[in-house]
Amino acid sequence: MKKKSVTFQDIADYTHFSKTTISRYFNNPDSLTVENQDIIAKALIELDYKENKVAKILASGKTEFVGISIPNLYYHYYSELLTRLLHTYETYGYKFLVFSESPDPEVQRRYIQELLAYKIEGMIVLSHVIPSKELASYHIPLVTIEREDQFTCSVNTDNYMGGLQAASLLYKNHCDILIHGNADISPDVPAYGRIKGFMDICEERQIPYELCLHHWGNTFEENRAEIKEFLEYLDDKYKGKRKGIFMSNDTHANILLNLLLQKYGTLPDDYRIIGFDNSPVSREAVIPISTVGQQIDVIADEAMKILVSQMEERKKRRPEPLKELIHKVVPPILICRETSKRE
Repeated sequence: MKKKSVTFQDIADYTHFSKTTISRYFNNPDSLTVENQDIIAKALIELDYKENKVAKILASGKTEFVGISIPNLYYHYYSELLTRLLHTYETYGYKFLVFSESPDPEVQRRYIQELLAYKIEGMIVLSHVIPSKELASYHIPLVTIEREDQFTCSVNTDNYMGGLQAASLLYKNHCDILIHGNADISPDVPAYGRIKGFMDICEERQIPYELCLHHWGNTFEENRAEIKEFLEYLDDKYKGKRKGIFMSNDTHANILLNLLLQKYGTLPDDYRIIGFDNSPVSREAVIPISTVGQQIDVIADEAMKILVSQMEERKKRRPEPLKELIHKVVPPILICRETSKRE
């Protein structure tokens, strides 16, 4: 026979509290003494209480859902970060609704309105389309990752340090020219730090360098076509010179390596390559690729810590507004492999 569900009335009868007190335990526990909270908590165990999630949402208006807006799942960084965020359910108990970015700001705004319609309690935004000032106007606990963050709390890799590390490693490889391939990024975006760090090392040590900043495409086919043209440019302009190439991510670094292998049958001695992210493709490449590793597990956990603290604060009887925005910066880790050697 089907076991009867334990109700609030059953818990009230068992503890000799009122139903109102039991409801407060679930929806506003801070309004009860610690002693009374302990009594009810023990009763739930003894009665084998199974929480009715739907009833709780209807009663409290709290869904325990977090919205995530992410640019794409093509680049490993985004797919791995999403995976890490989803795994935080075991720690924090929040579930997730995920939307992938649209390049159209109006479509992105509709996505956000859709998330808000589901009564999400907070939001994590990696997409770049909507300015942080507009995101802050939604007045919902929010953390951004690796995007413009003037008006929002954020967690970012120390991209500037990553640019320094990449250029320094290529410099130690006695390269004649250092080249950085990246998008034409605005200085207010954290990833711009890769460009700045790269340039600062080159200028400090008086190393000839070139920036190749443009859009590299959104698909593998587009990436390959752009990087093939890039390679032809390098071969033609810097023939006979040792070229140190810093690509903005491991996907692009691996495509460049594969094109070199297809063209020459090996990695020519006049090429050194380093990527960014430490995605599996860098270590599993035919010739393992040096990279600047992002600590994605740390980034995901720090983002959830900041977000959960804001969401939990809102559940208090007298929530205190955040006194100042939190900007957490996570250091990268340089990983030297076969495409650049310590010489």
